[in-house]
Amino acid sequence: MAADKQLTIAKFLIVIISLLILLAVSITAGISIGSVDISIKQLIALFTYEEVDDSVARIIYDIRLPRVLLAIAVGGGLSIAGAVFQALLMNPLAEPYILGISSGGTFGAILSFLLGLTFFYTQLFAFTGAVIVVFLVFYLGQRFGELEPNVLLLTGVMIGAFFSALILLMLTVMEDSVRTAVFWLIGNLSFSGMENVIIVLPVVVIGSLFLSFFSQKFNVLTLGSSTAAQLGINAGFVKNFSYIVSSLIVGAVVSVSGIIGFVGLLIPHIVRLIVGVDNRIVVPASFLLGASYLIIADIIARTIISPAEIPVGAITALLGAPVFIYLLRRRFSIIK
Repeated sequence: MAADKQLTIAKFLIVIISLLILLAVSITAGISIGSVDISIKQLIALFTYEEVDDSVARIIYDIRLPRVLLAIAVGGGLSIAGAVFQALLMNPLAEPYILGISSGGTFGAILSFLLGLTFFYTQLFAFTGAVIVVFLVFYLGQRFGELEPNVLLLTGVMIGAFFSALILLMLTVMEDSVRTAVFWLIGNLSFSGMENVIIVLPVVVIGSLFLSFFSQKFNVLTLGSSTAAQLGINAGFVKNFSYIVSSLIVGAVVSVSGIIGFVGLLIPHIVRLIVGVDNRIVVPASFLLGASYLIIADIIARTIISPAEIPVGAITALLGAPVFIYLLRRRFSIIK
C-alpha cells in the first residue's frame, strides 16, 4: 500500500512538473510570437527591469501578456470543467457546451449586442445567462435531491438547444453587431484586457483548486453513490458542489471569450490517454494542458493569416475534431 502511494505521488509530480514546463514554454512563445516578434533576450531584459524599447514594452504588457493570461484562464477553466463533468456524469461526452452553459452565456452576450450595450454589460449579461442555465439545469437535473447523470445531460442538451434557437432568432434582426456576435459564437480572445484577466483568472484558479481538492472523491463516486456513502463520502454534496463550481468557472470564461469548442471535451481525453484514469492526476493535469493548448491555438489563430487573425474557436475546432475522432476510433478498436 505504501509503495503504491509513493508511486502515485511520484507519477503525480512527474506529470505536473512536465506540464508546468510545457506551460512555461507556451507562455514564452505566446508573448514572443506575433506580427512583431520579440526575442527571448528582450523578454528577459523586460522582466529584469532593464531598459527596453517602449513599443516592445507596450506590446507585451498591453496586448500579449493579457492575452496569454486570458488563454490560461479560458483553456484551463474549460478543460478542468470538462474533466469534472465527465467524472461526475461518468460520460466521456459531457462538457460545458453539451450541458447548455455555453449557450446560456452566449445568449446573454448576443442580447447585449442587440441592445447596443458596452463590453462591461456584455460580460455581465453573458455571466448572468450562464448562471441562469446552470441553476435551471441543476434544478431540473436532480432526482431525490441528487444529480442524475442521464437526466442532467438530456436537460442540458434541451436547454442548450432552446437558447441556441433564441440566439439564431436574435441574429436575424441584428445589423451592425452581427460580425461581433459571430466572433462570439465561434469563440475568440481578442476581447482580452488586463481588466478582464484580473476578474476571470482568480475565479478560474480558485475554482480549479477546489475541484482538484475534490478529485479523490471523484474516484470514489465511480463506484456508485451507495458505495461512496459506505466510505464516508456525501455523494450528493460532492456532485452538487462540483457541478456548481465547474459551471461558475465556465460562466466566467464564456463571459470573456464566447464559445470555444472542443477544449473541455478533448483535453481530458488526451490527459487520460497519457496518465490513466486517476482523477487525482487527471483533474489538475487537464487545467495545465488545456492552458498550454489554448495558448498554442491562439498563436496559430493570430499568425496564420497575419496581420489579420481568425477566431481561436475555429482553430480549436479544426484541431480538435479530427483528433477527437481518432481518439474515439482508437478507444473502440481497443475495446473490440
